[in-house]
Amino acid sequence: MSDHLPDPATNPELFEGVLTRRVMAFVVDMAIVGIALGVVTIVGGIIGFLTFGIGWLVTLIVLPVIVVGYYAVTLGSPARATIGMQMMDIVLTPTRGQPLDGPMAFIHTLLFWITAWIAWPISLVVALFTPRRQMVHDYLAGTLMLRRSPMVRHWYTLRQFS
Repeated sequence: MSDHLPDPATNPELFEGVLTRRVMAFVVDMAIVGIALGVVTIVGGIIGFLTFGIGWLVTLIVLPVIVVGYYAVTLGSPARATIGMQMMDIVLTPTRGQPLDGPMAFIHTLLFWITAWIAWPISLVVALFTPRRQMVHDYLAGTLMLRRSPMVRHWYTLRQFS
């Protein structure tokens, strides 16, 4: 285990229920993205009729951009979490000493969708047997999912005594 990463043995509150929370956050995020995709599909369909099919081609390009954009923008924000992740009290944290900026959030998103598309059950099984509950795309991107509220309490305590 890396020295600079939180250890589940000494800080179990940071990892408590993370995998379940991730799945629930994914469901919430898919509902949000699904609504956005539905609206764009309807608007694109109407525009497609008005533009003799050109709007349908643009819609095919816009739909994946919306999905990847939602994750990249929200994960690259100061909250470092999607709306679903914020609701489930989890946050994405880099593990390789680099900041979690827009490009890293975009890479994490692409790796997530690639591994989810190819073999999501394997990624979940990997997370079940790793101490930090990291999925395959987390290892590849160099990220870690943690509970936000225990981290905030810890930071608050440090500020109180310093």
